[in-house]
Amino acid sequence: MNRILKSVIFMLATIYFLVDAVFMTVARPFANRIAAHRIFGSLRIRIVSLRPYPTLALFAVPLIVLEPVKPVAAYLAGTGHIAMGMTVLVVGEVLKLVLVERLFSVSRDKLISIPAFAWTYGRYSQAKEWLESFEAWQTARRWRRFARYVVRSYVQEVRASQRLERVSFQSR
Repeated sequence: MNRILKSVIFMLATIYFLVDAVFMTVARPFANRIAAHRIFGSLRIRIVSLRPYPTLALFAVPLIVLEPVKPVAAYLAGTGHIAMGMTVLVVGEVLKLVLVERLFSVSRDKLISIPAFAWTYGRYSQAKEWLESFEAWQTARRWRRFARYVVRSYVQEVRASQRLERVSFQSR
C-alpha cells in the first residue's frame, strides 16, 4: 500500500513539474518582455520596498488564486469542454508563472530570509533536482530541445521561402 501511494505521489509530482516546465518555456520570455516596460518599473520599486512578510503575502496571492486552474481545466476537459479546458489551463498557467516568476526574481532575497519559506524552497529545489536526475526527465529534455530545433528550422525555411517569393514577385 505504501509503495502504491509513493508511486502515485511520484506520478502526480512529475506531471505537476512537467506542466510547469512546459509552460515556463513560454512564460519566461513573456515575463521578460512585460518587465521591460516602464510602467512596471515603479511597481518593481514598490515591491522591492516591502518588508519580507508583506512580500510573502504578495507572492502567495497568484499561487492561491491561480493554482486551482489545473483541476478546473481537468474538470472542463473531463466533462467534454476540451477547448475551454485547454484555454483555461494555458492562460491560467502562463499568467501564474509570469506573475510568480517576476515576483520571485524581484524579491528572492527577502523571501529566502523567512525561515519557513527558505525551508520550503529548499525542499522544492531538492524535489526538482531529484526529478531532473531521472533518465526519463533528461530524455524528455533532449526531445524538447530537438523539437524546438526542428520547429525553428522549419520557421526559418518558411521565412526564407517567403522572402524569395517577395523578391521574385517584386522583380517582375
